Amino acid sequence: MKIDFILNGNDVSFEGGARMRLVDILREDFGLLGAKACCLSGKCGLCSVIFNGSVCNACLIPAFRLRGGEVITVEGFYDTDEYLDIKAGFGEAGVEDCGYCRTSKLLAAGSLLGRGTRPSTEEIVSTIDGVRCRCTDYGRLVDGIEKAFEARLRRLDGK
Repeated sequence: MKIDFILNGNDVSFEGGARMRLVDILREDFGLLGAKACCLSGKCGLCSVIFNGSVCNACLIPAFRLRGGEVITVEGFYDTDEYLDIKAGFGEAGVEDCGYCRTSKLLAAGSLLGRGTRPSTEEIVSTIDGVRCRCTDYGRLVDGIEKAFEARLRRLDGK
């Protein structure tokens, strides 16, 4: 089965079974290793991607759901202005950066910044609920996302 979708801003296709997992497709078909196939049950967050605007676990997305959709991986996210805003905000708030939770923290924050409006504390907490972080206090992570939004505003205002 041929499935067309948008991956990191590019129109792509792949041939495979409808029940293949997105995490495997990203790694095997596209060589994108940022989403890691770890628990394969959606509990660890190591396979986080932004799928159609929301942070999702790639291990839970079957190939047939990709048709016509858009996926942003951490590799694609590194090329965005939002990444720089988040990097600045996380640094200002003292958010730790480890290999375990980096992808899910960045993409959770990125999905919020991508909406364009200032997220409420409740929206931030709801979005980061699926982030399994062992290195940063969740209060500091909320603060980092708020500071990232402030960095975004400064960038857009040219200050």
